[in-house]
Amino acid sequence: MSTTAETTRPPENLTEPGRALGARVTAAAAATTGGLLFGVLTHLAQGWLPGAWNQLANSGSVWAASAFVTGALLARRGTSSRAAVGGLGAEVGLVMGYYGYAEFGRDGMGELLFPLIWLGMACLAGPLFGVAGHWWRRGKDMRRRIAGLAAFAGLFGTEGLMYTWDLHYMAQATACFTVFALIPLFMARTHRERALTLAAAAPCALLAYAIIELPLRSVSA
Repeated sequence: MSTTAETTRPPENLTEPGRALGARVTAAAAATTGGLLFGVLTHLAQGWLPGAWNQLANSGSVWAASAFVTGALLARRGTSSRAAVGGLGAEVGLVMGYYGYAEFGRDGMGELLFPLIWLGMACLAGPLFGVAGHWWRRGKDMRRRIAGLAAFAGLFGTEGLMYTWDLHYMAQATACFTVFALIPLFMARTHRERALTLAAAAPCALLAYAIIELPLRSVSA
């Protein structure tokens, strides 16, 4: 009887890939659902926040934070590849939720150009910041932890530059630069990591401004 049971039981190495695939699908579905809800929330928040502050709900840093948080949450049990898939699901879901609510809950999303632009950016930013969140939470060495956290902080630095140079909203710029500084202060593990993360976040902010904000400004114009 024991011999028959052993021969009919599926080999362990055949069931493991199926389990891994199922875990990735589950994580992606949960992340996408969360992203959809967060996308609707950011749309609604623009009506809740007063004046120019409503742009904070529609900022790239706030949107990318969903992928970073997703990657950090998946880091407890998942690999960096699962964090990338989860980050992708969160960002794509967010764009769909935001523009879906604009289309069916309000007066329409307008031209299709910007939804497509943001969807394309979500496909890049989602995996990137999903892995960044994973690296910050479970990075095997200090360089990965610093890189993940610096990329996240750099987003808020980029927003601060945009509010300073492009929109001249100094209160919002101050808020973004404050978050830019507080992320390494409270999320890094040691004083050395805090200093190195802040030093790495500054060029990340400038680079993101050059490759994201400047092209978007030309498209908007």
